[in-house]
Amino acid sequence: MKLKNSVLLIVAVISLSSCKTDIETFKENYKLEVSNSKLKWNEDDTVQLSLIDDASVGADSIIWSQNDAIIDGAGGNSLSRKLKNQPYGNLTFKATIYKDGMNTTVATKIKRIPATKAKIYKYNILNTYVHQTDAYTQGLEFYGNALYESTGQFKESDIRITNVETGEVTKKVDLPASQFAEGMTILNNKVYQLTWQSKIGYVYDMDLNKVDEFKYNRSMEGWGLTNDGTYLYKSDGTSKIWKIDPNTYEELGYIEVVSADGAVSKINELEWIDGKIYANVYTTNLIMIINPKNGVVESAINLNSITKEIPNYSESDNVLNGIAYDKNNDKLFITGKRWPKMFEIEIVK
Repeated sequence: MKLKNSVLLIVAVISLSSCKTDIETFKENYKLEVSNSKLKWNEDDTVQLSLIDDASVGADSIIWSQNDAIIDGAGGNSLSRKLKNQPYGNLTFKATIYKDGMNTTVATKIKRIPATKAKIYKYNILNTYVHQTDAYTQGLEFYGNALYESTGQFKESDIRITNVETGEVTKKVDLPASQFAEGMTILNNKVYQLTWQSKIGYVYDMDLNKVDEFKYNRSMEGWGLTNDGTYLYKSDGTSKIWKIDPNTYEELGYIEVVSADGAVSKINELEWIDGKIYANVYTTNLIMIINPKNGVVESAINLNSITKEIPNYSESDNVLNGIAYDKNNDKLFITGKRWPKMFEIEIVK
């Protein structure tokens, strides 16, 4: 009798566990496949993607995206995408399926690695300036002749304006003690500043009066920030650089920074110079020069020897982390966290 009851109990448990809700069934029904999968993708290739509908559930609509950017005009159960002029690295495709008030997203990816290795440039120091050692530099940018700087650390973070020639801080606004400030940039007479893990950014006027706040959601953290004159570009500590609408703060998609050796993570301080993104790689003394259209590292500046000029340099803390381009005078400046010096450099090609 006991054995019979035990068998019945097991059958009941199995039956209950096998019952799924409509939404669970719906979400498990679809998968995304690359129909013409291959190990190496070339610029002239076309990737073919198929949405598999196992139970023929169908869909009211389907939205396709690439690297979290919606692909205009794409729909239906398949996608044909030419790779010419598309980003490198992990190219992630998603299909979001809508049906009877429900929705689910499935994804797949291909990897594209550039064949050409990045050129490595040296540098010359043209001028040396005073830099405040209380500045745990996270972002650095010129506006006219004034230098704006975002500094980090909990209980120490601020946004400041500095006189380049003297190093004097002419104005400073402290952030709340709970915030760890990160990168900053200036666009359309507004100063945009990130925080590290709070997923919140601040917007100031040019006199550093706060005028707005914004949130970032899909990107992981706040690291570096720059702009191309129209959009913001944000690093999040990974190999991704996100494109952001400066008015709505919507994250419009991303590129992945990649070299011939693979993806480059810990992309940090950013600066837009002559159509390229200059990016510091955290805890290294390299500045990558990145094509913003495809994420490829085209060249890099090796700044290892400049640390000999910094008595308080530390591989784990007081690292290189500050890139500013004075486009009015065509001058490139770099500094680091709590460095006593800021350098005007020229790239030796």
